[in-house]
Amino acid sequence: MAYTLSTAFAIYFVIWWITLFLTLPFGVRSQHEDGEGVAGTDPGAPIMARMGRKLIWTTVISAAIFAGAMLAYNAGYLNIERLAKLMGIPL
Repeated sequence: MAYTLSTAFAIYFVIWWITLFLTLPFGVRSQHEDGEGVAGTDPGAPIMARMGRKLIWTTVISAAIFAGAMLAYNAGYLNIERLAKLMGIPL
């Protein structure tokens, strides 16, 4: 069974979203860590989130994961029979 374009996009979107949540904490410094707290703000608030960089890294990492998964699927490593056998589920 081949993926349709909409299925491939949906899988990529889910991988991208999970990867975004994994990359969010990297490189963030809070006001408390930096010692430059603004009066009236939470000390745990980030100084500079650098979301542009995080979105670029998220796209690159999720594209690599998606490409690896598609290669494994096309090579036959990710088919339903093989996964069911690994999990001990009879078909």
